[in-house]
Amino acid sequence: MPSAMREFDVQNYLKTPEEQAAYIEAALEGGDPSFIAAALGDIARARGVTTFAAESGLSREAIYRAFRPGGNPTLETLAKATKALGLRLSVVAA
Repeated sequence: MPSAMREFDVQNYLKTPEEQAAYIEAALEGGDPSFIAAALGDIARARGVTTFAAESGLSREAIYRAFRPGGNPTLETLAKATKALGLRLSVVAA
């Protein structure tokens, strides 16, 4: 009897702020801007886009537009999103 397989959904693994922070940290370490934007979108969907919009002060449309694969959020949008996640942007030597 074949086993039932479920489609992988990263949102199922982003339940806590610590999991979300680790996910963003891994995305930032990879350095791919498209993946970083998509990772923030994954977290927004895991939290609930409406909730994330209220927390960040961004519109739902802005979240969907900026935080998708190929998205290109502005620095202001990125700062609002990370602040809502309880994170801050920083720079370290490579």
